[in-house]
Amino acid sequence: MNVEEILDILKREFEKWPENKATIKKMIKVHNNEPFKSLIMAVLSTQTKDSITSEISKKLFEIADSPQRILALTDQELEKLLKPISFYKRKVKYIKEISKIIIEKYKGDIPNNYEELIKLPGVGRKVANVLLSNVYKNDVIAVDTHVHRISNRLGWVKTKNPLQTEKELYKVIPKHLWRDINLYLVAFGQVICSYKPKCSICPIYQLCPYPNKNLSF
Repeated sequence: MNVEEILDILKREFEKWPENKATIKKMIKVHNNEPFKSLIMAVLSTQTKDSITSEISKKLFEIADSPQRILALTDQELEKLLKPISFYKRKVKYIKEISKIIIEKYKGDIPNNYEELIKLPGVGRKVANVLLSNVYKNDVIAVDTHVHRISNRLGWVKTKNPLQTEKELYKVIPKHLWRDINLYLVAFGQVICSYKPKCSICPIYQLCPYPNKNLSF
């Protein structure tokens, strides 16, 4: 498998991609790898476009960037802020419950292990792994729809859902590359390898075995 070669190319391309297309770069700027901001942003991002998540999170953190400040806002105030986010009313409850737990149980710290993270409201496997990988620099693979789609197109795995993809990627990706997978494949998916891929401008076109290449772009 040509995993290392592909990731090396994507790393170089990542530096060239603008934030308005590779919106994961904008998201990183907003949370700046601060654990609380990263956690809240990851919860808000589920089933929501990254461009919307980064924009709304930026507005939220300008007003409330800590558990205490989140709790100081009413549900109505938070709902007004988060309205463009998918399932925003449910997520208002999640982030307020998370803030309360962080203060009362963890004394303001954010858990840095998987078992504790997934006990938090609104935190599932992907959110926990994103935090562990990007913030705490643990060797884990965080799989979202971009990673799932691209890993299958590249022939690294043959799977039907993100959970299967995660399990299979652990078997075939060298451990020292696990943390790179999410960042670079998500950006690649946002800019080029989307649901309708822009294969004619793809930097890894020659390395990709995907049979249904889209050359019309």
